Amino acid sequence: MTVCAILGGQWGDEGKGKIVDFVAEHADVTARFSGGNNAGHTVMNPQGTFKLHLVPAGIFWPEGIGVVGNGVVVNPGALLEEIDALKVRGIDLAGRLLVSDRSHLVMPYHAKLDELAEKARGDLAIGTTGKGIGPAYTDKAARTGIRAADLLNLEALYPRLEAVLTHHNAIIEKIYQDTPLDIDEIFESCKEWAAKLGPYIGPVEHIVYDAAEAGKMVIIEGAQGMMLDLDHGTYPYVTSSHPTIGGACTGLGLLPSQIDVVLGVFKAYSTRVGSGPFLTEIFDETGDKIRHLGVDPDAREFGATTGRPRRVGWFDSVVARYSTRVNGYTSLVLTRLDVLDQFDTIKICDSYELDGKLVKDFPGNAALLERCKPIYEDFPGWDGVTAGVTKMEDLPAGARAYIERLEELVGRPIDIISTGPYRHETIEVRKIF
Repeated sequence: MTVCAILGGQWGDEGKGKIVDFVAEHADVTARFSGGNNAGHTVMNPQGTFKLHLVPAGIFWPEGIGVVGNGVVVNPGALLEEIDALKVRGIDLAGRLLVSDRSHLVMPYHAKLDELAEKARGDLAIGTTGKGIGPAYTDKAARTGIRAADLLNLEALYPRLEAVLTHHNAIIEKIYQDTPLDIDEIFESCKEWAAKLGPYIGPVEHIVYDAAEAGKMVIIEGAQGMMLDLDHGTYPYVTSSHPTIGGACTGLGLLPSQIDVVLGVFKAYSTRVGSGPFLTEIFDETGDKIRHLGVDPDAREFGATTGRPRRVGWFDSVVARYSTRVNGYTSLVLTRLDVLDQFDTIKICDSYELDGKLVKDFPGNAALLERCKPIYEDFPGWDGVTAGVTKMEDLPAGARAYIERLEELVGRPIDIISTGPYRHETIEVRKIF
């Protein structure tokens, strides 16, 4: 068996949830390693349509277990809502969902600070989801965070919570001139979370490590995308964690040598949510057309977590090559190919121009990046439909040529192609396992 990491190759929203659900049929463990409920995975399978934010997308296969790793920041209330919603729809989580006792909690004051800070930035706003993820990671780095394990010892939690809240309330009152939060209200919530989440919390890192050492199948589920990585993304317009392969190791306690397969998931075009540079962005009616295409409304270009319309652009192979270098993808997954069925001409960015010079590598300097201009090649659209196709030979010739061109530009084979939002609307070009 194998350990397979499934990572977002662009700015997130690449359809990783569908791919995790597709490949996890024989997985013993599906483990989430970073981010929080600022990420959303839409999964559409025979059991229905689901929007997940913390529970791993492999949970729909009854033989496997889902793990929320130490690198994830967990909003207890949001997780409980998600658990309850799955239970109502017949998804049994008893003994199948485990939350690391080392994972940090997103507390009510984190969401408050997130909202106030973003408002204060004005025109320089980052475009956060406002769910408190950044402040939760800030507390983690400052060593003032509250971890899931703390819910299991409420007596010791209260004085720690009191000290943290005194600090944050001072910021809320004196910096932002807003109303402070009440510690007793928050502690009452902690007691409720402890009672309901307690059975799910424990030391889970050894479960993932031992499964890998025993040769079982482990799926590592990424959230967000490479270009939102705190170090390697378009800083400062990034998330607060590491959705790259390095984050998979630190966020689950795995060794790099234990990971056999790294799948980079890319849309057949590009999208991003929030502020920040996006060189191939489409500003005319073509972008709006792409945003609204899709057989099912749940598969269109609006955020699964926020509902915000996503910015839309053409495929950027400079980004894809950079993403591949940082993550070491063994092969690629191409999603949303069916969205491009209705276009006579498709553009592919193969390089940038910077001050009259050709640029093939992604600039790490934000100031340089803002001066770059995309260089496109026009690619002819195809006659025929890719939507719902499950065999490579059934794709229109033009679509196959487009796939081959992307493989050439990125330098990796495309082993899985998604032709629709549902689990079965998938082409497995080559066996991953």
